[in-house]
Amino acid sequence: MTETLLVTGVSGKLGRKTVDLLLEKGVAASRLIATTRDPSKLDDLAAKGVQVRAADFDDAAGLPKAFEGADRVAIISTDALGVPGKRLSQHQIAVAAAKTAGVGHVIYTSMPNPVPESLIPFAGDHRGTEEAILASGMAYTILRNGWYQENLFFSLPSAFGMGQLFTSAGAGKCAHVAHDDCANALAAALMSDDVAGKTFTLTGPEALTMAELGALAAEATGKDLAVINVTDDQFAAGMKAAGVPDVYAELLVAFDANTREGFVDIVTSDVETLTGQAPKPLKAFLGESAAALTAPQ
Repeated sequence: MTETLLVTGVSGKLGRKTVDLLLEKGVAASRLIATTRDPSKLDDLAAKGVQVRAADFDDAAGLPKAFEGADRVAIISTDALGVPGKRLSQHQIAVAAAKTAGVGHVIYTSMPNPVPESLIPFAGDHRGTEEAILASGMAYTILRNGWYQENLFFSLPSAFGMGQLFTSAGAGKCAHVAHDDCANALAAALMSDDVAGKTFTLTGPEALTMAELGALAAEATGKDLAVINVTDDQFAAGMKAAGVPDVYAELLVAFDANTREGFVDIVTSDVETLTGQAPKPLKAFLGESAAALTAPQ
Protein backbone atom coordinates (compact mmCIF):
# COMPACT_ATOMS: atom_id res chain seq x y z
CA MET A 1 0.00 0.00 0.00
CA THR A 2 1.34 3.40 -0.98
CA GLU A 3 -1.45 5.57 0.35
CA THR A 4 -1.03 7.41 3.64
CA LEU A 5 -3.72 6.56 6.19
CA LEU A 6 -4.76 8.85 9.04
CA VAL A 7 -6.80 7.84 12.07
CA THR A 8 -8.24 10.42 14.46
CA GLY A 9 -8.84 9.98 18.18
CA VAL A 10 -6.02 7.46 18.61
CA SER A 11 -5.86 8.09 22.36
CA GLY A 12 -9.29 6.44 22.48
CA LYS A 13 -9.97 2.70 22.40
CA LEU A 14 -11.33 2.42 18.85
CA GLY A 15 -8.67 4.63 17.28
CA ARG A 16 -5.81 2.93 19.09
CA LYS A 17 -7.02 -0.58 18.28
CA THR A 18 -7.43 0.39 14.63
CA VAL A 19 -3.87 1.70 14.36
CA ASP A 20 -2.51 -1.41 16.10
CA LEU A 21 -4.42 -3.60 13.63
CA LEU A 22 -3.15 -1.64 10.64
CA LEU A 23 0.41 -2.24 11.81
CA GLU A 24 -0.37 -5.94 12.35
CA LYS A 25 -1.81 -6.14 8.83
CA GLY A 26 1.46 -4.91 7.39
CA VAL A 27 0.85 -1.22 6.78
CA ALA A 28 4.20 0.54 7.09
CA ALA A 29 4.41 2.80 10.12
CA SER A 30 5.67 5.58 7.85
CA ARG A 31 2.33 5.42 6.01
CA LEU A 32 0.31 5.92 9.19
CA ILE A 33 -0.68 9.19 10.84
CA ALA A 34 -2.21 9.01 14.32
CA THR A 35 -3.87 12.14 15.65
CA THR A 36 -4.92 13.06 19.17
CA ARG A 37 -5.36 16.15 21.28
CA ASP A 38 -2.36 15.08 23.40
CA PRO A 39 0.45 13.55 21.28
CA SER A 40 2.42 12.61 24.41
CA LYS A 41 -0.08 9.79 24.95
CA LEU A 42 1.13 8.14 21.74
CA ASP A 43 4.88 8.18 22.33
CA ASP A 44 5.06 4.41 21.87
CA LEU A 45 3.54 4.68 18.39
CA ALA A 46 5.91 7.51 17.50
CA ALA A 47 8.80 5.26 18.56
CA LYS A 48 7.59 2.70 16.01
CA GLY A 49 7.72 5.29 13.23
CA VAL A 50 4.06 6.29 13.15
CA GLN A 51 3.56 9.99 12.47
CA VAL A 52 1.86 11.37 15.58
CA ARG A 53 0.16 14.75 15.28
CA ALA A 54 -1.92 17.02 17.48
CA ALA A 55 -5.46 17.48 16.20
CA ASP A 56 -8.24 19.47 17.83
CA PHE A 57 -11.71 19.21 16.29
CA ASP A 58 -12.60 22.56 17.88
CA ASP A 59 -9.80 24.30 15.93
CA ALA A 60 -11.23 24.97 12.47
CA ALA A 61 -8.21 27.04 11.41
CA GLY A 62 -5.54 24.62 12.56
CA LEU A 63 -7.07 21.22 11.82
CA PRO A 64 -6.32 21.12 8.05
CA LYS A 65 -2.59 21.12 8.84
CA ALA A 66 -3.04 18.00 10.97
CA PHE A 67 -4.59 16.24 7.96
CA GLU A 68 -1.98 17.34 5.39
CA GLY A 69 -0.49 14.52 3.33
CA ALA A 70 -3.18 11.99 4.22
CA ASP A 71 -4.88 10.15 1.36
CA ARG A 72 -7.50 8.50 3.54
CA VAL A 73 -8.80 9.78 6.87
CA ALA A 74 -10.82 7.82 9.41
CA ILE A 75 -12.91 10.32 11.37
CA ILE A 76 -13.87 8.60 14.61
CA SER A 77 -16.86 10.26 16.22
CA THR A 78 -15.98 12.28 19.31
CA ASP A 79 -17.32 11.89 22.84
CA ALA A 80 -18.53 15.50 23.16
CA LEU A 81 -22.07 14.67 24.28
CA GLY A 82 -22.47 17.11 27.16
CA VAL A 83 -23.13 20.24 25.08
CA PRO A 84 -25.92 20.02 22.49
CA GLY A 85 -24.60 20.66 19.00
CA LYS A 86 -20.91 20.52 19.92
CA ARG A 87 -20.28 17.03 18.57
CA LEU A 88 -21.86 17.79 15.20
CA SER A 89 -19.90 21.03 14.99
CA GLN A 90 -16.67 19.15 15.69
CA HIS A 91 -17.43 16.59 13.01
CA GLN A 92 -18.32 19.26 10.46
CA ILE A 93 -15.02 21.02 11.21
CA ALA A 94 -13.18 17.72 10.68
CA VAL A 95 -14.90 17.07 7.34
CA ALA A 96 -14.15 20.59 6.15
CA ALA A 97 -10.53 20.24 7.28
CA ALA A 98 -10.14 17.00 5.35
CA LYS A 99 -11.52 18.68 2.25
CA THR A 100 -9.18 21.67 2.65
CA ALA A 101 -6.20 19.36 3.17
CA GLY A 102 -6.90 17.52 -0.08
CA VAL A 103 -7.90 14.22 1.49
CA GLY A 104 -9.29 11.88 -1.14
CA HIS A 105 -11.38 9.50 0.97
CA VAL A 106 -13.10 9.88 4.35
CA ILE A 107 -14.29 6.99 6.49
CA TYR A 108 -16.65 7.87 9.33
CA THR A 109 -17.86 5.89 12.36
CA SER A 110 -21.60 6.49 12.65
CA MET A 111 -24.50 4.60 14.30
CA PRO A 112 -27.27 2.33 13.00
CA ASN A 113 -30.35 4.06 11.66
CA PRO A 114 -29.52 7.71 12.47
CA VAL A 115 -32.91 8.71 11.07
CA PRO A 116 -34.95 11.70 12.30
CA GLU A 117 -37.31 9.28 14.06
CA SER A 118 -34.52 7.72 16.12
CA LEU A 119 -34.93 8.06 19.88
CA ILE A 120 -31.18 8.36 20.45
CA PRO A 121 -30.37 11.97 21.46
CA PHE A 122 -27.21 12.11 19.35
CA ALA A 123 -28.64 10.48 16.21
CA GLY A 124 -28.78 13.93 14.66
CA ASP A 125 -25.04 14.35 15.18
CA HIS A 126 -24.36 11.27 13.08
CA ARG A 127 -26.99 12.08 10.49
CA GLY A 128 -25.64 15.60 10.11
CA THR A 129 -22.07 14.34 9.81
CA GLU A 130 -23.03 11.84 7.13
CA GLU A 131 -24.78 14.64 5.24
CA ALA A 132 -21.69 16.87 5.51
CA ILE A 133 -19.49 14.10 4.14
CA LEU A 134 -21.78 13.47 1.18
CA ALA A 135 -21.96 17.19 0.45
CA SER A 136 -18.15 17.51 0.56
CA GLY A 137 -17.66 15.66 -2.72
CA MET A 138 -14.92 13.48 -1.24
CA ALA A 139 -15.03 9.73 -1.66
CA TYR A 140 -16.53 8.27 1.49
CA THR A 141 -17.32 5.15 3.45
CA ILE A 142 -19.77 5.14 6.36
CA LEU A 143 -19.42 2.52 9.09
CA ARG A 144 -22.50 2.45 11.29
CA ASN A 145 -21.21 0.75 14.43
CA GLY A 146 -23.78 -1.16 16.45
CA TRP A 147 -24.13 -1.17 20.23
CA TYR A 148 -20.92 -2.67 21.60
CA GLN A 149 -20.95 -5.90 23.56
CA GLU A 150 -18.53 -4.23 25.95
CA ASN A 151 -21.19 -1.66 26.85
CA LEU A 152 -22.86 -4.43 28.83
CA PHE A 153 -20.22 -3.81 31.49
CA PHE A 154 -22.25 -0.69 32.34
CA SER A 155 -25.27 -2.74 33.39
CA LEU A 156 -24.62 -6.44 33.90
CA PRO A 157 -22.24 -6.35 36.90
CA SER A 158 -24.72 -4.37 39.02
CA ALA A 159 -27.57 -6.51 37.68
CA PHE A 160 -25.82 -9.69 38.79
CA GLY A 161 -25.24 -8.05 42.17
CA MET A 162 -29.01 -7.70 42.55
CA GLY A 163 -29.98 -10.80 40.61
CA GLN A 164 -32.22 -8.58 38.50
CA LEU A 165 -31.71 -6.81 35.17
CA PHE A 166 -34.13 -3.92 34.66
CA THR A 167 -34.97 -2.80 31.13
CA SER A 168 -37.59 -0.88 29.21
CA ALA A 169 -36.61 -2.46 25.88
CA GLY A 170 -39.51 -4.91 26.02
CA ALA A 171 -39.49 -7.32 23.08
CA GLY A 172 -37.12 -5.13 21.08
CA LYS A 173 -33.98 -6.74 19.75
CA CYS A 174 -30.37 -5.64 19.37
CA ALA A 175 -27.42 -7.40 17.71
CA HIS A 176 -24.56 -6.36 20.00
CA VAL A 177 -21.22 -6.23 18.19
CA ALA A 178 -17.71 -6.71 19.56
CA HIS A 179 -15.61 -3.56 19.79
CA ASP A 180 -12.66 -5.39 18.22
CA ASP A 181 -14.82 -6.40 15.26
CA CYS A 182 -15.61 -2.73 14.62
CA ALA A 183 -11.93 -1.79 14.85
CA ASN A 184 -11.03 -4.61 12.48
CA ALA A 185 -13.73 -3.42 10.05
CA LEU A 186 -12.40 0.13 10.19
CA ALA A 187 -8.83 -1.03 9.54
CA ALA A 188 -10.03 -3.18 6.64
CA ALA A 189 -12.02 -0.31 5.16
CA LEU A 190 -8.97 1.96 5.32
CA MET A 191 -6.98 -0.62 3.37
CA SER A 192 -9.68 -1.57 0.86
CA ASP A 193 -10.02 -0.43 -2.74
CA ASP A 194 -13.69 -1.47 -2.86
CA VAL A 195 -15.53 0.55 -0.22
CA ALA A 196 -15.97 3.99 -1.78
CA GLY A 197 -19.54 5.26 -1.75
CA LYS A 198 -20.72 2.45 0.54
CA THR A 199 -22.42 2.38 3.92
CA PHE A 200 -21.93 -0.63 6.19
CA THR A 201 -23.89 -1.42 9.35
CA LEU A 202 -21.72 -3.40 11.74
CA THR A 203 -23.62 -5.83 13.94
CA GLY A 204 -23.19 -9.07 15.78
CA PRO A 205 -24.48 -12.30 14.21
CA GLU A 206 -27.89 -12.34 15.91
CA ALA A 207 -30.41 -9.91 17.35
CA LEU A 208 -31.65 -10.76 20.84
CA THR A 209 -34.23 -9.44 23.25
CA MET A 210 -33.09 -8.45 26.71
CA ALA A 211 -34.78 -11.58 28.04
CA GLU A 212 -32.71 -13.70 25.65
CA LEU A 213 -29.58 -11.75 26.54
CA GLY A 214 -30.25 -12.24 30.25
CA ALA A 215 -30.69 -15.98 29.78
CA LEU A 216 -27.38 -16.20 27.92
CA ALA A 217 -25.65 -14.16 30.62
CA ALA A 218 -27.04 -16.41 33.34
CA GLU A 219 -25.92 -19.50 31.47
CA ALA A 220 -22.43 -18.09 30.87
CA THR A 221 -21.88 -17.13 34.51
CA GLY A 222 -23.86 -19.78 36.32
CA LYS A 223 -25.63 -16.99 38.20
CA ASP A 224 -29.37 -16.37 38.39
CA LEU A 225 -30.56 -13.24 36.58
CA ALA A 226 -34.20 -12.21 36.31
CA VAL A 227 -35.00 -9.75 33.53
CA ILE A 228 -37.60 -7.23 34.74
CA ASN A 229 -39.42 -5.12 32.16
CA VAL A 230 -40.40 -1.64 33.37
CA THR A 231 -41.57 1.61 31.82
CA ASP A 232 -39.14 4.26 30.64
CA ASP A 233 -40.05 6.43 33.62
CA GLN A 234 -39.56 3.59 36.08
CA PHE A 235 -36.24 2.69 34.47
CA ALA A 236 -34.99 6.27 34.70
CA ALA A 237 -36.18 6.69 38.29
CA GLY A 238 -34.51 3.45 39.38
CA MET A 239 -31.16 4.42 37.88
CA LYS A 240 -31.26 7.91 39.34
CA ALA A 241 -32.14 6.48 42.76
CA ALA A 242 -29.09 4.22 42.43
CA GLY A 243 -26.89 7.26 41.85
CA VAL A 244 -26.56 7.16 38.06
CA PRO A 245 -26.11 10.76 36.83
CA ASP A 246 -29.20 12.14 35.11
CA VAL A 247 -27.53 12.54 31.73
CA TYR A 248 -26.41 8.90 31.63
CA ALA A 249 -29.70 7.58 32.98
CA GLU A 250 -31.59 9.45 30.27
CA LEU A 251 -29.23 8.14 27.60
CA LEU A 252 -29.64 4.53 28.75
CA VAL A 253 -33.41 4.92 28.74
CA ALA A 254 -33.19 6.30 25.21
CA PHE A 255 -31.19 3.27 24.08
CA ASP A 256 -33.78 0.91 25.52
CA ALA A 257 -36.66 2.88 24.00
CA ASN A 258 -34.89 2.94 20.65
CA THR A 259 -34.44 -0.82 20.88
CA ARG A 260 -38.07 -1.33 21.86
CA GLU A 261 -39.20 0.60 18.78
CA GLY A 262 -37.13 -1.63 16.48
CA PHE A 263 -34.50 0.84 15.29
CA VAL A 264 -31.60 -1.53 16.06
CA ASP A 265 -33.26 -4.82 15.13
CA ILE A 266 -30.69 -5.23 12.38
CA VAL A 267 -28.40 -8.12 11.51
CA THR A 268 -25.94 -7.80 8.65
CA SER A 269 -22.94 -9.68 7.31
CA ASP A 270 -21.00 -6.43 6.89
CA VAL A 271 -18.32 -7.26 9.47
CA GLU A 272 -17.48 -10.44 7.57
CA THR A 273 -17.74 -8.67 4.21
CA LEU A 274 -15.10 -6.17 5.30
CA THR A 275 -12.81 -8.36 7.39
CA GLY A 276 -13.29 -11.88 6.06
CA GLN A 277 -14.09 -12.99 9.60
CA ALA A 278 -17.46 -13.71 11.19
CA PRO A 279 -18.34 -11.35 14.06
CA LYS A 280 -18.05 -12.61 17.63
CA PRO A 281 -21.34 -14.02 18.97
CA LEU A 282 -22.65 -12.47 22.17
CA LYS A 283 -22.53 -15.88 23.85
CA ALA A 284 -18.76 -16.00 23.30
CA PHE A 285 -18.29 -12.51 24.74
CA LEU A 286 -20.35 -13.37 27.82
CA GLY A 287 -18.38 -16.56 28.37
CA GLU A 288 -15.06 -14.74 28.12
CA SER A 289 -16.28 -11.98 30.43
CA ALA A 290 -18.09 -14.10 33.03
CA ALA A 291 -15.65 -13.41 35.87
CA ALA A 292 -15.64 -9.64 35.30
CA LEU A 293 -19.43 -9.50 34.94
CA THR A 294 -19.99 -11.20 38.30
CA ALA A 295 -17.16 -9.62 40.31
CA PRO A 296 -18.32 -7.97 43.57
CA GLN A 297 -19.15 -4.31 43.07
